[in-house]
Amino acid sequence: MKGNIPQETTTFVGRTSELALLESVLAQDRLITLTGAGGVGKTRLALRAAAGDGFRFPDGVWWADLSTLDSSGLLLATVSDAVGLADHSPMMPVEALCEWLADRRLLLVLDSCEHLVDACATLVADVLTAAPGVTVLATSRRPLASRMERLVEVLPLPAAGPDAITLFSERVSGRLGRQPLAEPGAAEAAGSICRRLEGIPLAIELAAAQVGPSLVTEVAEQLGSRFDLLSRSDFVWPRRHQALRTAIGWSHELCAPLERLLWARLSVFRGAFDLAAAQAVTAGAPLGADDVAAALERLVAQSVVRRTATASGDRYRMLDTIREYGHTWLRELGEDTAVAHRHAEHFTGVARWADAAWVGSDQLVGYRKVEDAHPDLRAALDHLLAHDPAGAAELAGLLVYFWTCCGHLKEARGCLERVLDVHTAAGPARTRALIGLGATVTLQGDYATATAISAEVRAAVEAGGDDAEERIGAACLTGLLGMLTGQSQQALDSVREALGAAPGRPFDSPDRLRCNLVEVLSLTGLGAFAEGRSRALELREQCVRVGELWTRSYLDYQLSIVALFSAEPTEAVAYARTMLESKRLLGDAFGIALGLDLLAAAMAAAGRPEQAAAVYGTGEAYWRSVGHPQRGAPELQPVRERCERTVRAALGDAGYTAAYARGATADGPSTLAALVADEAGTE
Repeated sequence: MKGNIPQETTTFVGRTSELALLESVLAQDRLITLTGAGGVGKTRLALRAAAGDGFRFPDGVWWADLSTLDSSGLLLATVSDAVGLADHSPMMPVEALCEWLADRRLLLVLDSCEHLVDACATLVADVLTAAPGVTVLATSRRPLASRMERLVEVLPLPAAGPDAITLFSERVSGRLGRQPLAEPGAAEAAGSICRRLEGIPLAIELAAAQVGPSLVTEVAEQLGSRFDLLSRSDFVWPRRHQALRTAIGWSHELCAPLERLLWARLSVFRGAFDLAAAQAVTAGAPLGADDVAAALERLVAQSVVRRTATASGDRYRMLDTIREYGHTWLRELGEDTAVAHRHAEHFTGVARWADAAWVGSDQLVGYRKVEDAHPDLRAALDHLLAHDPAGAAELAGLLVYFWTCCGHLKEARGCLERVLDVHTAAGPARTRALIGLGATVTLQGDYATATAISAEVRAAVEAGGDDAEERIGAACLTGLLGMLTGQSQQALDSVREALGAAPGRPFDSPDRLRCNLVEVLSLTGLGAFAEGRSRALELREQCVRVGELWTRSYLDYQLSIVALFSAEPTEAVAYARTMLESKRLLGDAFGIALGLDLLAAAMAAAGRPEQAAAVYGTGEAYWRSVGHPQRGAPELQPVRERCERTVRAALGDAGYTAAYARGATADGPSTLAALVADEAGTE
């Protein structure tokens, strides 16, 4: 099944009637909102229903987690990312999303809408109007109040029923590896616990986490002795659901003082985090770094924090309701601003490391670090915009390569414009942000705005003195703009002048490396194939030696084009494949679209018309995901048109249409992986 549904990490218990109801309403209604109190199980029910009914939606089930957002500013970017839209166009974000969804039949799940109800309602109305094949399943503590909305209230599990006791038992046995209800009196005690907690799944899971240090009967007694006291207290928790408040408050009471402090400080994280991040952000008197590690393990054991094993190591996260409780305590302690500062400092450090790693063997590691930290980098930027505009400008500048090279142009433009609005003081941070904005709008095809920004950048560089790196950054922007508007000579002159005025190695900085790349691209655009190929091979060899991927991928692109023009289709296919492998690893949808067009042209030239037509179809799907018709350097368009004519002539119109449709409707990532693996690339 197509989509990005999160993987379930624990067993699913009960909800048979609710799932049957959802199966029915998903077949009839287009907006279904699961409502209910925090901790009642809305997200798990939505996850199970979406997975079970995914077969109804040929274009998949796509999950957008809105819990990481503090405001509606990045709602569209989050939903666009979730459905695979890496829009590079200058269209308004909502228009681009609606156009992308217009002819699709898919299920869009919006999880945790309660703090963005108005914005979600507006977005859903736009989407459902523009895209008749889209169904939206939302989870929210509050209805979206849409006229199309079908409300499904999610109630607790029947407190006296078997499902609540089964949930308690399975969570205990999942941790301890033994059946807890075999102890004398345990079954009756478990029933008592579930009744006191009114069948609320999160509350039951928190209680189950106390079994181990205590027997089930002891947990029941401890809960009973605290229930009245905690349920009468309004301290740090609004009156919503008494049993859940009691369970969370009880878990909090059972924590040691340092564990409570860590719980509060961890609430600053918006997404998943690792131990190193937790130590960097939360350590501070009286909580040492070693204390953080030990306390974090204890919070995991109590189900306050969830741990997930990933390829890069363990990552941790708190559920929304528990994070909210912790953040209330953080405010009570008067530490919320200080911890937010530390959080912003840490993630600015992550961005600095990733930016420096962009020109070396850690480029892919840096990309993945930034991708994993994306929700917290957004939160850090929001904090800095409010408290430290210069810091916000620095962070935004550090994220430019991630944003522009890996498919986040809409977010880049919005964030950089906000930064430049608040950080008006001249200096390197503002200049770098301007260069980043210029590159962003250039890649969106908004050349008029890009030209104006390029002029502003040149003026800022001249006013700023003799900063070689700023000049190289400005030249890189001028070169990129010239190259994409058919002014290859201007692009070549710009980057050569800047590099000549400040000699250095290509890998001394990201902008310097990009200038070297623009030089190669411009030579090919001018038809200087021999010189372009020589420079491309020289720079590519250096990229291979240091393990750099992004620049190498565009050098492979150029070498493939040169091979095509030189009637070397086998070589063109090989270079196109190695380009696509790098782009796939970096999540660069724009580069993937370019590479697929090039691979199709090379296959056509190699006498493989049916494969070429299918690859053109797959490429079209990626071009749609970036919001452009086929684009790129102008010199490729005639190649594409000529190869399409060749393929049509070989297959006939019907054969071409059938092969093209196969590629266009196939699963993009799977098809891409197969194309890359089909034949060894050059090295």
